[in-house]
Amino acid sequence: MGSTPAPIMSRRALGRATLARQHLLERTAADPVTVVRELVGLQAQNPLDPYLGLWSRVADFDPAVLAHLLVSRRLVRLVVMRGTIHLLAAEDASALRTLTQPVLDAEIARHSEFAPQLVGVDVTSVVDWAGSRLAEPMTTSALRAAIAAEFPDLPAAALAYACRCRLPLVQVPPRGVWGRTGVVTVAELDAWLAGADTRIRPAACTIDELILRYLRAFGPATVADATAWCRLTGLREVFDRLQSSLLTVRDEDGRELFDVPDGPRPPADEAAPVRFLPEYDNVLLSHADRRRFAPAVPLAPGGPVRGTVLVDGVVAAIWRSTRGKRPTSGRMIVEHGPLGPAELDDLTQEAARVAAFWLDDPNPGAVDVHPLPG
Repeated sequence: MGSTPAPIMSRRALGRATLARQHLLERTAADPVTVVRELVGLQAQNPLDPYLGLWSRVADFDPAVLAHLLVSRRLVRLVVMRGTIHLLAAEDASALRTLTQPVLDAEIARHSEFAPQLVGVDVTSVVDWAGSRLAEPMTTSALRAAIAAEFPDLPAAALAYACRCRLPLVQVPPRGVWGRTGVVTVAELDAWLAGADTRIRPAACTIDELILRYLRAFGPATVADATAWCRLTGLREVFDRLQSSLLTVRDEDGRELFDVPDGPRPPADEAAPVRFLPEYDNVLLSHADRRRFAPAVPLAPGGPVRGTVLVDGVVAAIWRSTRGKRPTSGRMIVEHGPLGPAELDDLTQEAARVAAFWLDDPNPGAVDVHPLPG
């Protein structure tokens, strides 16, 4: 007898499965550290993006709680997946940085400006020297100046970039703290965590465990999807090792996707409320095939785009803020594609709630919701 064919999941069903795991179908009561660990980090090169990302996922989210977790070093911002800055739980930071190091090594090798400058340079010696000095926080400009002073005949900017890629450097507060600003200041991860209010116990994570965590947060997914999420290569053999413990499904195109057996897979017609996402949110960046959230609107119709809006589980609007120096001086502009009356009403109501949070302004006049031009 032949094996039972893998069940087929529609794109809509795949979207609902991922949204459920991302707490975007229903907000969770879990604390921010737990949510950040479940999601294997939140993209955070825009320092305040995780605040909106968590506000859309966590019930009664208080930005002061996240700010305190950063200051107390329970959460950290550093370069990991895809060579981008992520907000991570402190206990995950070392293991995830180690696993994604090959991606960062490749970043140095393919940098069009810096890679040629580093040919023949003893990069390791310079990085080791810099690492010992980064036990204390240092601005990136100060790091470049220190390298230039110590190694006057070497390319300081290129070597500072090598330090970014070769060393686990935390972007330390006040940058990333709600209500505060600060220039990029970095410190070596272990030294930074040694000064935490409570002892941080690093969690171990193998590449197999990393892929299982990815599937729990973003599945069902293909091998190519997992590669797009982390940019690590050679993942087919990891999936081959794990396959006996995974569930296999197929999408509408017949492609093979993998999932953890206990991952939530709601019905395709499960209600998906309006959710505002920051400019960079992993839920839209972590699959090679993003059609499960197929955009119904163009994502960049001119002007700075601050983020996207999910309506019925797909990208149906974009938003940006004219936020000034004072929180109450800004406005939120939301441009949407074709929507029914009920969807438009839900979008408008959620936009007012987001504005009250993001702009610290409950005034409905702070929100401008209108169709996209053309």
